[in-house]
Amino acid sequence: MSKQQNKLSTICVQGGWQPKNGEPRVLPIYQSTTFKYDKTEDMADLFDLKASGYFYTRLQNPTNDVVASKIAALEGGVAAMLTSSGQAANFFSIFNICEAGDHFVSAASIYGGTYNLFAVTMKKLGIECTFVDADASEAEIEKAFRPNTKALFGETIANPVCSVLDIEKFARIAHKHGVPLMVDNTVPTPLNCRPFEFGADIVTHSTTKYMDGHAGTVGGCIVDSGNFDWMAHKDKFPGLTTPDPSYHGLTYSESFGKMAFITKATVQLMRDLGSIQAPQNAFLLNMGLETLHLRMQRHCENAQKVAEFLEKNEQVAWVNYRGLKSSPYHALSQ
Repeated sequence: MSKQQNKLSTICVQGGWQPKNGEPRVLPIYQSTTFKYDKTEDMADLFDLKASGYFYTRLQNPTNDVVASKIAALEGGVAAMLTSSGQAANFFSIFNICEAGDHFVSAASIYGGTYNLFAVTMKKLGIECTFVDADASEAEIEKAFRPNTKALFGETIANPVCSVLDIEKFARIAHKHGVPLMVDNTVPTPLNCRPFEFGADIVTHSTTKYMDGHAGTVGGCIVDSGNFDWMAHKDKFPGLTTPDPSYHGLTYSESFGKMAFITKATVQLMRDLGSIQAPQNAFLLNMGLETLHLRMQRHCENAQKVAEFLEKNEQVAWVNYRGLKSSPYHALSQ
């Protein structure tokens, strides 16, 4: 096991919850809608984002924040936010920087539910998506960009076609056009791939899948690398770089720096749309994360053995698995 894998294994088990002397060893479930304060001024400061803390679970909850911080650490990001599902995570990530009249580009080979979200539902909100062949040349993909394009999106390993995204290529294209690269990293998880290391800016997850690992809880997560400079493209992202009237003219990029994207998604989108992950679900997700490093290794070992067995079987016409040298994605996945 490499040093990085060993470190990630430790984060899976020990990350997030750091109990102090005499505190519970296991992450508690903060099953409370509200939190008590002695002075109304304290509540007012929380409402106005002048102080950090908890007052209503729709916005923030201690259990959820601990699990989000563990996932952020696994991905190498600066901040994360849990959502009620992976669909909510992908919707929030796009809607956090797009509004009616805007456009974004996505790889065509993505999960069918996400494709429908982008192609049909977001179009009803006035946000248009152009789909591209992820394996096409950079020049071909760039043709999809417009002056009002705000993001480029793809899946590390596409569900269900199993194609592998060239993250570095997509990152070059996105940054050339002054937009962030958003990558859904659900299938490999950060144990097998950390998209930030290849130039991605925002990572999303359906934690329902491998992170939970027991088919027990539906959930999602958004992780921000903190690397994209929103102020360098101020005119393109007014939601992050100009005053928000719902918070007395506060500007997220100026007030929160590298935490701007997740802060806005939390205090604006989660406040208004409410796709929260229940603390009970976050607790169960954390239990799943504690064995992620063991389960992913076994998943991959088993899949490799099955793929090799099937490839040698004369009754099987073809096998699509990136672990096989016959796969067109083998070198890229390595």
